[in-house]
Amino acid sequence: MIMSLLFNGLGIFVIGYFLKGVKIESFLTALGVAIVLGLVNTFVKPILVFLTFPITMLTLGLFILVINALMLMLVDELIDGIKIEGFGWAFLFSFLLSILNLGFF
Repeated sequence: MIMSLLFNGLGIFVIGYFLKGVKIESFLTALGVAIVLGLVNTFVKPILVFLTFPITMLTLGLFILVINALMLMLVDELIDGIKIEGFGWAFLFSFLLSILNLGFF
């Protein structure tokens, strides 16, 4: 679990470094984002997935990418060291993070 958090923190930090619309202050901030994102994905995301199940089925599961972007925007509001410029940047950030996690987990 610790390795997963460190890997996610590193991924968040690297992706944030390359995306112009995402600013992350430090690696410790990225670790905090990974922890809070894990908690948000554990407690908030299942509720949103349940409430948006019909639209998720209509889009063949692609609406989950929108939910992931919304989770990142929520984390942006909760943590001071990260700034995401808008929904488009959050969507791209979540898409890249999903690809990164898919490749290693």
